[in-house]
Amino acid sequence: MTEQQKQALEQAIDALKGKLTGDMFADMETRDEIHNLEMQLKGVKPMDSHFDCIGCGS
Repeated sequence: MTEQQKQALEQAIDALKGKLTGDMFADMETRDEIHNLEMQLKGVKPMDSHFDCIGCGS
């Protein structure tokens, strides 16, 4: 992943975090998007899974 791609993901995460309301149910979809972007940024996959996010259900 290039530095430019990392910066774009970080900016997208920051923008989504700015949309959080504090209401767990209202924020659920936004938090899921943040989680997915953070996993891409960190290059993380769920343990014992060759598919992205199948292991955690996101």
